Amino acid sequence: MTLQLLPDAVLRPLSDSSAFASTAARLDAVIRLGVFVDGERLPPERELAVRLGVSRVNLREAIAVLRAAGMVQTRRGRGGGTTVVYPGSSTEPLDEDQLRRDRAWITDALDFRRVVEPGAAYLAATRQLSADQQGWLTGFEERVVAAGSTPAHRIADSRLHLAVATLSGSAMLIEAVIRVQACLDPLLSRIPPLPAAVGQSHQAHRAVIAAIMAGDPAAARAEMERLCDRTAGLVRAQLA
Repeated sequence: MTLQLLPDAVLRPLSDSSAFASTAARLDAVIRLGVFVDGERLPPERELAVRLGVSRVNLREAIAVLRAAGMVQTRRGRGGGTTVVYPGSSTEPLDEDQLRRDRAWITDALDFRRVVEPGAAYLAATRQLSADQQGWLTGFEERVVAAGSTPAHRIADSRLHLAVATLSGSAMLIEAVIRVQACLDPLLSRIPPLPAAVGQSHQAHRAVIAAIMAGDPAAARAEMERLCDRTAGLVRAQLA
């Protein structure tokens, strides 16, 4: 396996390349999940359209949607481009009525996550990871620890989960993890990063990564299942 950066892994041709809404949704997800962070420039328009397998017209329409939402800014001309201006997790209160309406959908997303993310960890543990890939993965884990009990913890956490999916080497699994992380992000981002909970999260991440590094697929899956179960409990508490 060659080392693959997160943008390379997540910016793949879309299944519905005719709809600019699909393009906007993908770019929205990768920004919210921290693949591109505040102040970072998106790839050039021509390159981004090729990566996503969409027309430049659809891409421009999608970027316009993100601009209107205040997530990116675009400068034209030499030295221009589209830059992320999304600072991190939203602090707007959740719509309680909407939460009740979405309860079944959220529960389904939690069940889906418990299948795909442990599966991604399992597959990653079967791969012969290079020293660069191992260092890349542990680097993401170190950034989660460095974020501590701050709002930045959520973005660092999602980047680590996407990194595990990337090392699975499965395009379909990467797609599934992006999808479920994006679905749950509005709830996950509102879980207070309390020191005790963050400490437990660090331990869980270390256990998953250790199993992947050791080439132990069963342990990697089991540890990721435990992590998903713990997070699901915190999400369900918001639905109570």
